[in-house]
Amino acid sequence: MNEKLFLRDPEQSELGKKIIRHSIELIHQHGFEAFTFKKLAGHIGTTEAGIYRYFENKHRLLIYIVAWYWSWLEYQVVFQTNNIEDPVVKLKKVIKLLASSVEDDRNTGYVDESLLHQIIITEGSKTYLTKRVSEDNKDQLFKPYKDLCAILGNMILECSPTYPYPKSLASTIIEMAHFQNYFMNNLPSLTDFGDHKDELEIVDFLEDLVFSCITGSKKNRH
Repeated sequence: MNEKLFLRDPEQSELGKKIIRHSIELIHQHGFEAFTFKKLAGHIGTTEAGIYRYFENKHRLLIYIVAWYWSWLEYQVVFQTNNIEDPVVKLKKVIKLLASSVEDDRNTGYVDESLLHQIIITEGSKTYLTKRVSEDNKDQLFKPYKDLCAILGNMILECSPTYPYPKSLASTIIEMAHFQNYFMNNLPSLTDFGDHKDELEIVDFLEDLVFSCITGSKKNRH
């Protein structure tokens, strides 16, 4: 993890791990706007000052847990596609990973990835939709997200080497997977999946979108 995200590495102490685990639970339960270090301190039986020794503010904590998720997801993508040679099968596998619910990884006891995935859907864009985005970008706080997009972009090029927009399509796939999931569950009239609430339909939609783009692009045809 980028050392500029924290004042003290939370993974190096039990209190730090508690801060991560319970902040995920509270943000998932109440939302980022209602989340405060005071509430977190009361929840885990410590002081606000103790939490501020780890993180400068709650926004920096949000960037930390979101970046942690992207790093974890990148590992899952690489691991689950490592032995797949067909680039189309590989890309479809990743689309399904992006659009499907996440199960908690028991190998990371202090992080509930299933809750964190829901936070990514509802709160993830708040990490970069700020006035400080340029400064945070210079500090490479969004590198895990960029790395994942780069991997996905390369997979798109494996399927269609002359496709001119691999980076744009990669980030669109990730954001679209989250938006469609959110709309399906909260604003169903904005999707075609609200009646069934079936994530597999989102997968089908994203596959149709992606492969229509990479095979039907005017520049690609030329």
